Amino acid sequence: MFGCLVAGRLVQAAPQQVAEDKFVFDLPDYENINHVVVFMLGTIPFPEGMGGSVYFCYPDQSGLAVWQLLGFVTNEKPSAIFKISGLKSGKTDVYLLNFCTKIQIEKRTSLKISFLFQFTQKMLDNFYNFASSFAVTQAQMTPNPSEAFIPANVVLKWYENFQRRLTQNPLFWKT
Repeated sequence: MFGCLVAGRLVQAAPQQVAEDKFVFDLPDYENINHVVVFMLGTIPFPEGMGGSVYFCYPDQSGLAVWQLLGFVTNEKPSAIFKISGLKSGKTDVYLLNFCTKIQIEKRTSLKISFLFQFTQKMLDNFYNFASSFAVTQAQMTPNPSEAFIPANVVLKWYENFQRRLTQNPLFWKT
C-alpha cells in the first residue's frame, strides 16, 4: 500500500506492519538523511474519508523515542516529500532506535486537526523566539516616547497560556 524513498537508496515498498493501522519503514543511518518521500503504491486506496499520517521517529539525547508529525498522504494527495534534516537535533552516542517513518491510518478530519495543531505550535515557537530576540534590559533601553514596550514575561505568559489551551482543545480558537 505504501512506499518510502531516500535519495541514493533503493525504494522500500514493503513496510513492516506493526498494527492493523500502523506501518513502519526502518531506514538505517538516519543522521545522513535530509528528505524522505512517502507515497501510495496505487494498488490499494484508502477507504473513503481516511488518510495516513506520516511521523518521523528519532531518539532524544537520553535515547527515548521522539515522534514528530511530518504531514499526511491521502487518495487525493498520494505522495509527499518531507524535510527531516532540521528535526534530528537529539543526537546521542547511544541510538536505541533507527530512523523510521510511521504511517498511521486515521480519519481525514483528524489529519487536518493534527496538521493545524503542528502548524500553530511552530507559529507560536517562531513568534516567541522572534519577540524574545528583541529583549533588552531596562539599563539598555533608550527613552523614546513614541515607542511602546511589552515586558518579555507578558509575551511568555501569553505563549504558555495559548500552548495550554491548544493542547486541551486544538479548535478552541473557533469559539
